[in-house]
Amino acid sequence: MDYFPGLDVSVRDTSVCIVDDTGRITREVKVASEPDALLAVLTNPAYRFKRIGLEAGPLSQWLFSALAEAGLPMIWVETRHMWAVLKARSTRRIAMTRASLRK
Repeated sequence: MDYFPGLDVSVRDTSVCIVDDTGRITREVKVASEPDALLAVLTNPAYRFKRIGLEAGPLSQWLFSALAEAGLPMIWVETRHMWAVLKARSTRRIAMTRASLRK
C-alpha cells in the first residue's frame, strides 16, 4: 500500500499527517521543524511513500533539500493553490489536506 504524508511547517514544529491509498489517516504527529526529527518519522520502514508534500515557502526550503537528499520522494505545493483548497485553518486540517492532495 502506498502512503502520502503532508507536512505543515512552522518555525518550531511541523505537523505530519499520513494518509493511505483510501484517504484514511494512518498517523498524525507533531515534531520539531528539524530534518532529523522529520527523518525519524518519514524513514519508518512500515510505510512506502509515493510522494511527500511540502508547501513551498521560506520555512520549508531547507527542510525540502535535506529530505530530498535523504532520498525521500518530495514534491512542492504552491502556497496559493493550497490555501484555495483549505477551508479550516488548523494545522491538523492543513497537514491532512496536503497529504490527501498527493494522491
